[in-house]
Amino acid sequence: MHIEPFKVEIWMNEWENHCTYNLAETCVASITIDELLQMSGRNSDDLSALLPMKMTYGAIEGSTRLRTAISTLYADKDIANITVTHGTIAANTLVHKSLVSRGDRVVSIVPTYQQHYSIPASIEADVQILRLRAEDGFLPDLDALRALVTPDTKLIALTNPNNPTGALIERPMLEEIAQIAREVGAYVLCDEVYRGTGQTGDGMTPSIVDVYEKGIATAGMSKAYSLAGLRVGWVVAPAEVTEKVLIHRDYDTISVGMINDHFAAMALENKDKLLARSQKITRDNLAILAEWVAAQPRISWVKPSAGTTAMLKIDVPITSRGFCVDLLQKTGVMMTPGDAFDMEGYVRIGYSNSTDVLRAGLEKLSTYLTELSE
Repeated sequence: MHIEPFKVEIWMNEWENHCTYNLAETCVASITIDELLQMSGRNSDDLSALLPMKMTYGAIEGSTRLRTAISTLYADKDIANITVTHGTIAANTLVHKSLVSRGDRVVSIVPTYQQHYSIPASIEADVQILRLRAEDGFLPDLDALRALVTPDTKLIALTNPNNPTGALIERPMLEEIAQIAREVGAYVLCDEVYRGTGQTGDGMTPSIVDVYEKGIATAGMSKAYSLAGLRVGWVVAPAEVTEKVLIHRDYDTISVGMINDHFAAMALENKDKLLARSQKITRDNLAILAEWVAAQPRISWVKPSAGTTAMLKIDVPITSRGFCVDLLQKTGVMMTPGDAFDMEGYVRIGYSNSTDVLRAGLEKLSTYLTELSE
């Protein structure tokens, strides 16, 4: 099986440990286990609960405790339709492998997380691309979507909030997308790993599984919950999809680690505190970034409505990759080139690292842009 190299992950692997100011980070500033314990009303004494834990495989689909905690993120979901995975990345892989066969039509937005078009392409599906445009606020053009969705469409793949643009599909548009899918019996996969980071209200936008009977949601502990190191994600899906996901999962997962499961459940049982922290960071930091962008003659953007990243359009005489490499080597500031998302002329900035890192990185970036103009 041939699959295209995962461009954004290759970039991150190459440079992430060699920068001083990480403005490519996509997780809300990560927390320690000690901080998680404190937010949960516990302390290090509670680690003793782990000592008698026998290191078996544990519950294969994920513990009842964890799946019950996950179920509270959705309107009315039975834990039988929730499958715990190794991060959202495994959740997405399992859905595509479980549902998509050679020749099936898959409609994927671009830009998005590359899994959603490269995995079905590797299965030799008929992958059709719906390109998001700045003039549409990086939201899907529904007329264009209707033109791509045919009776043999198996799956429509979205990221919401969108990675990398931070665009947010609100409930009315989700319902329209659901109706387009319903007319041909297609599933809608919505990668919702950034859900909970909305810039207004409670930040918790509707899930596709609460809008559409054939909706499939994937998510995890990495982004909004600041616990990427747990490597815990999940799939929420209709029963017939869950059954297929479990069959595929038997071949590559067995179960997630019991300790990972334990801390993920603890975090989600205290989700309000974690999300409040994340929303303060993302909202405060986006305000800082917006003020900075307004003062930059070489930068333009569509301001994000959610998520942890934004795409900056750069008016520079070099490629986005050349810009990012030169910037990192000269200043220690890491961003992600737009060509990793098929968006040449843009760079992705992650604005949800610590505020000190953001401010320092933007200051270095300002100086670099000024020198580039001279």
